[in-house]
Amino acid sequence: MIGPEKMNCGISANFPKGAAALGCKDDPVEINNQADATQAADCKTIANDVVLATTAGPTIDLSGSLTEIGGSLIVKNNGLLQTFSSDSLETIGGDFQLTNVTSLTSLMFTKLSEVDSINWATLSSLPEPTFGNPGITKAKSVTVADTFVSNLDGINVQELTDMNINNNRRLSSFVTSIKTLTNAMYVTANSLNMTMEMPNLESIANMTISNVTTFSVPSLKTVNGSMRFDSNYFTEFTAVNLTKIQDGDLSFVSNPQLLNISIPNLEKVGGGVTIANNTALTKVDGLGSLEDVGGAIKMRGSFDEISLPSLNNVVGTAEFVSTEDITDSCETLEKLSGSIVQGKVTACDSDNAQANNDTSTAGGDDSNGGNGGNDDDSAASLASASLSTVFTLAALGGLVATFL
Repeated sequence: MIGPEKMNCGISANFPKGAAALGCKDDPVEINNQADATQAADCKTIANDVVLATTAGPTIDLSGSLTEIGGSLIVKNNGLLQTFSSDSLETIGGDFQLTNVTSLTSLMFTKLSEVDSINWATLSSLPEPTFGNPGITKAKSVTVADTFVSNLDGINVQELTDMNINNNRRLSSFVTSIKTLTNAMYVTANSLNMTMEMPNLESIANMTISNVTTFSVPSLKTVNGSMRFDSNYFTEFTAVNLTKIQDGDLSFVSNPQLLNISIPNLEKVGGGVTIANNTALTKVDGLGSLEDVGGAIKMRGSFDEISLPSLNNVVGTAEFVSTEDITDSCETLEKLSGSIVQGKVTACDSDNAQANNDTSTAGGDDSNGGNGGNDDDSAASLASASLSTVFTLAALGGLVATFL
């Protein structure tokens, strides 16, 4: 007869009489209490998902021999769990998913370095996760939505497909070492004083940033999709190394404290360019190398100067409207109509009290009023979605990758 140790893949058979054996190859491995967690932690590897029951807790510790979970680690709709930890787990092959775990106050995974994705939503009591040094260095996607966290310092990923950080009201600082982001980044509605620094970011597909006080991307060279900044509180945006926005739009809309936009080496925007309702911005003079715009240009605000000295081709229309006097700028800009601006300069108006009222985005395809770039796949799609949609998707455990 086969002994219980062999039947259960090496897990100790010392569990209460009458309790079902928990096996390393169970699909999924279900944890209902700490006794189950202790048995699971005796496995070196669990091939499939590990799922905590809605009543597991208040303390679950997976410390032991367990170093790898081949599937996902899932905790959903658990209001009892307060402490969740492991000092041995290094790899999660699937999602690290925590959804609607409202009493969780301590999350400690001191050796965890690799996951397929982080997907956290509605963690209303967790002040901060604790990882080791250097923390999580490999992941494809990160979603942190509607949490109590004040920092994400242990997430030190270099390459990502998607990132979505939204509605974390205590998250006032986010510094990340990401170098490339191949799909989209969406950051919005976190702390009112949130500062965001991405010193190593060189390439990104799509970027949508809202409600941020400072934003720094000094190494950014290429945006393959769209770059959008809506309702932020920074005073300046600088990207001295950015040379092209390949297929999408560039937009700055309703950033009330913005004084300066400086992208001096930007030569191409594949979609449209929109600068609208940034009421403190008096000069548009930081796009001196911009030559080619694949969509339309729309600049509406309180400018007294608009300077685009290198502009050589605009596929769509161009509109320049200000509450102030831009007569001198218009003398130059209107000459671009029909030659440089293929769709003509439709307006260049001074002293227009309604200049800041229109905050719609310039189209990347002027013939049909399109939104520019690859909007079906870009961050722009989520920018127009309601936050309730964001939360619904996050709560279902899916990466909110329509963005963001």
